[in-house]
Amino acid sequence: MRKVLALVLFVLVVIPGLVWGQAKTGTAGAQFLEIGVSARAVGMGNAFLAIANDASAIYYNPAGLPQLVQREIILTHVDYPADITYDFGGLAYPVRGFGGVLGLGFYFLNSGDMDYTTYAHPSLGSEWSSDQTFSAKEYAVALSYGRYLTQRFSIGATVKLIDELYEEERAVGWAADIGTLYNTGFKNFKIGMVMSNFGPDLKFIRDNYPLPISFKFGASMEVLNFGDHKTLVDFEVGHPNDNLEKFNGGIEYWYKDFLALRAGDQFGYDTGNFGFGAGVKIPLYNKTKLRVDYGYHNFGKLDQIHRFTLNLSF
Repeated sequence: MRKVLALVLFVLVVIPGLVWGQAKTGTAGAQFLEIGVSARAVGMGNAFLAIANDASAIYYNPAGLPQLVQREIILTHVDYPADITYDFGGLAYPVRGFGGVLGLGFYFLNSGDMDYTTYAHPSLGSEWSSDQTFSAKEYAVALSYGRYLTQRFSIGATVKLIDELYEEERAVGWAADIGTLYNTGFKNFKIGMVMSNFGPDLKFIRDNYPLPISFKFGASMEVLNFGDHKTLVDFEVGHPNDNLEKFNGGIEYWYKDFLALRAGDQFGYDTGNFGFGAGVKIPLYNKTKLRVDYGYHNFGKLDQIHRFTLNLSF
């Protein structure tokens, strides 16, 4: 057990330092891997890695998957400005005989139709003409697995296959995430760490682009649990390979395990800061429950972003 813990800490702490000592040159590719997949998490300012107690743990922290005792399906849709859409679907499946929880996720970003642009009058240098369109599509398929090593400590990993398609040109690659989650036992106080999108550069035409590697550390706590009321807070700091440190903080309030209200903020981001949201959990039959979440994200000078997520546990 000590050897396993030492290896996990080495991967999460030492390797990121070696990578980022050389990686802050240029802009990382495959940025769609950085888009939050859960309206619940977005409503909390995307501070979720130390909670990660639903199927969105496939994205936020695979070490959170063992917290699930039921199968769970998650579906998220986002409409961005300029007809850009983003969709995520995931399935978390506890495997009793094997131990732990498996996760399967699918990411899809569609740019919609864009105009081809060519110089109509090269001598003028500023006139453009366009008579054809093209589209950019980005996909990823993720396979996750998480399990408890002790009653309070869990680990998880995700492997993603990535495909970026720009008309007839494409870049194909893979990335991996590894995470840990530790419950101290005091007011459900949890500490989590995640290294995400670690893998080889993507090659597009003649150039190579690094993946958006990031190392995040977070903590969450149940600050109120009295009668029908429960409140969670989460705070995390992230160190990406293509930008400065980022900070996220959020709060979630539940009433009767039926209605949730959320708010959060982000610091160190170029566009948008605060977010808020709400959710309702609806019992269907037996142990089957449906949770509907809404998340709002301020996107700066662009249109505001609204997310909707369905979670079905059964």
